[in-house]
Amino acid sequence: MFKRLAIKPNNYHDSIVLMRLARTVRNIDRVVEAQVGMATELNKDAVREMGFASQELETATPNDLIVALVAETEDAVGNAEKVVAESLEGPARQHEPGVQEARIYATLSEAAATGGAGIAAISVPGEYAAREAREALANGLHVFLFSDNVSVEDEVALKKSGKEKGLFVMGPDCGTAVIGGLGLGFANKARRGKIGIVAAAGTGLQQVMAIIDGLGEGISEAIGTGGRDLSKEVGGITTFMGLTFLESDPNTRVKVLISKPPHPDVRDSLIRMLDEGTKPAVVCFMGEEIEEARRKRSGKVLFAGDLEKAALLAYQLVTGESKESLYSDDELDKMACRVARTVDGGGYFRGLYSGGTLCHETLTILRRMGIDVYSNIAQDRRFLIEDAEESCANTCIDMGEDYFTRGKPHPMLDPGMRVPRYLAEAGSKDVGILLFDVVLGYGCHRDPAGVMADAVREARRIRKDMGQGLAQIAVVVGTAGDPQGLEKQAAVLREAGAEVLFSNRAAGDLAARIIKAQGGTRPCLR
Repeated sequence: MFKRLAIKPNNYHDSIVLMRLARTVRNIDRVVEAQVGMATELNKDAVREMGFASQELETATPNDLIVALVAETEDAVGNAEKVVAESLEGPARQHEPGVQEARIYATLSEAAATGGAGIAAISVPGEYAAREAREALANGLHVFLFSDNVSVEDEVALKKSGKEKGLFVMGPDCGTAVIGGLGLGFANKARRGKIGIVAAAGTGLQQVMAIIDGLGEGISEAIGTGGRDLSKEVGGITTFMGLTFLESDPNTRVKVLISKPPHPDVRDSLIRMLDEGTKPAVVCFMGEEIEEARRKRSGKVLFAGDLEKAALLAYQLVTGESKESLYSDDELDKMACRVARTVDGGGYFRGLYSGGTLCHETLTILRRMGIDVYSNIAQDRRFLIEDAEESCANTCIDMGEDYFTRGKPHPMLDPGMRVPRYLAEAGSKDVGILLFDVVLGYGCHRDPAGVMADAVREARRIRKDMGQGLAQIAVVVGTAGDPQGLEKQAAVLREAGAEVLFSNRAAGDLAARIIKAQGGTRPCLR
């Protein structure tokens, strides 16, 4: 093996750019492994695991760039170095006549001084994210804070400062927003409409937007808050600001709120605020028992037990058209019976998700249907798996968690990182059902269905050699306007042999029906 390590001091690049570059380099012929990232402790650990050790690596700071390469030949290392250099330093740019060149600014202050900016999208190592957000607020900019690893204390201080200035702080760890029709982070191309959304869930927001778009309605604004916003410590600062904005927004007729169950005090304040508003609202606190929620409702607040229902209720409030579900019980029953016949002798369920919110929703759906599922994000510690690499009975894994993405691209950027685990699960004789998500939109992989379709075909081959059947279910989250092409992506997966649905609720429901048909509800013996 040929190995090369380079540390480039004071050479900062956006984390998303570096993750995409690392993925490109890994795909170069005969490159075994590649790490291209800022020298955070997580990235340095990943480089050490590749077998590198040096004093320069130990003293590198998050301002420094690390390029670590392992390849089978010296030529492959050289090719990888060339790709990295050209991508980061860039060849001379050619511009068409009449096309304005993008301006590059050294600081947020310099960008704000032009008067043309309203939002600062920040994606830097967590150690520096709060500092950059403070600078953005000081310059009168709203903040979309994609970065994670920001302390709760910094989050509270930033959001209080923003509120005083009348500026939104969306995040930290805010994956998605659509402001004025402009998508930030991982965002779908959704049509403009009358439904405004405030969400502490990135892929949850994408799922609701996608379903609303598919029904023919659209979004006025979609405001992300970050996952901790509705905690006791943060107190829902951005959520309250977002709902207040939607209440006064003339383009919004219906408000939608999406999150995991908030702290009880924050929850009560939110429901009271929505009750006192003039516009109807739909609330989806995923995991909260609906009957309990309904006992606290008023005429203005409707509670949804899943993301699909939240979208359908919002659509009904705007259009007056009632629709119970995207897929009827009869449709799902027929699909479950047909698919269950292909699964020989039962078998456990395994879900491999890129969207953490979607994974959480599936756990909730299966639990409500009387099926115990183990997970790396289970809130009930009885079902929290000890080793994220080892499945146990029925298991659903969020592969976007830090454990899996340390020094590697998120699976929404690189769906291929799920493939080895997917094929390993397919090769287990105790497994009968595989479920995965494919998330479309700007910022995501250009062809996630193509990557997973190859895995679906290989899984079929593996099972054929084993003499066993396998149910493979894909939930596709996206809109007709997304750059990957919604129907095209779905067709690729169907051709490969997967059952394709456009609702995660329906996909989880289908999996549950097959599990029950096969009797696969045995506990994990540990």
